[in-house]
Amino acid sequence: QRGADEMRDRVVLGEFGVRNVHTTDFPGNYPGYEDAWDQRRFEETFRVDVIREEEDTLEFDMVGIDAAIANAFRRILLAEVPTMAVEKVFVYNNTSIVQDEILAHRLGLIPIRADPRLFEYRNQGDQEGTEIDTLQFQLKIKCKRNPQAAKESSDPDELYFNHKVYSKHMTWVPLGNQTDLFPDADFRPVHDDILIALLRPGQEIDVLMHCVKGIGKDHAKFSPVATASYRLLPDITLLQPIEDEAAETLQKCFSPGVIEIQNINGKKVARVANARLDTFSREVFRHEGLKNLVRLARVRNHYIFSVESTGILPPDVLVSEAIKILMGKCQRFLNELDSVPME
Repeated sequence: QRGADEMRDRVVLGEFGVRNVHTTDFPGNYPGYEDAWDQRRFEETFRVDVIREEEDTLEFDMVGIDAAIANAFRRILLAEVPTMAVEKVFVYNNTSIVQDEILAHRLGLIPIRADPRLFEYRNQGDQEGTEIDTLQFQLKIKCKRNPQAAKESSDPDELYFNHKVYSKHMTWVPLGNQTDLFPDADFRPVHDDILIALLRPGQEIDVLMHCVKGIGKDHAKFSPVATASYRLLPDITLLQPIEDEAAETLQKCFSPGVIEIQNINGKKVARVANARLDTFSREVFRHEGLKNLVRLARVRNHYIFSVESTGILPPDVLVSEAIKILMGKCQRFLNELDSVPME
């Protein structure tokens, strides 16, 4: 019984491999367990706990789902949640040493603070952008000498004006009736201090950019996240009391904060304080005396997600958008099933 529970709920990390990795929650796999999928039971066991929410990072637990679903969320976050990014660059003048196509590529990768939900996708053949599907930015800058600079100075910051081209120099140029559509909009790059190019006196850059809506599948510049990943919740069990020197060795085998040492009747006794912090370096398997006293495992249906946004949309919005996209996929699949005539 206990062995079956372990196989169903835990992925066990051994010294030379990982056991019970494959999904086993289907009916009839384990005698005596009702493993058929049941919506009521799923609703009772499934939960989402937000652990840490900061400006651009979100860590949350999703408990009670299968790896396939967890991975679907991860991949939708990476490749299918849309954003706005520079797609076309019209170069009117570029006498800097950065070639036109390199400049265009660099501009494409700058995250633009614009809510993609306000825009439509641009149609395939459209050459001209309209106010509903395009944002226009201008970058016009020329480098000059500073006449007030000290004669013996060699610092470019002192000698020249505008010799560093930053993302803050990109200005929004409203198209059509965008000023009325977005009266309080502040379309601009997420970060002001992204270095685009370096100039010297007499060199200038004059470009116009068109931002369009797209998804990470088509080009990585549209991906709304810097990273989106998940890991299974660590589960560390001490199989027998570990004391004194052994306890201290054990503590060093794990990440800080995982094992704490308590003083019980004058003895130092190890206990697991917070398994979640562990990275599973498996260091404990290098110690002959300890490796059989500890069981390392991961909880099969407890996923710890971390989502780090590029700053275009907050991570909690990204996650809810990803859920909507997955719901849309399911609905489309159901509609397909309904529309296929049964033989």
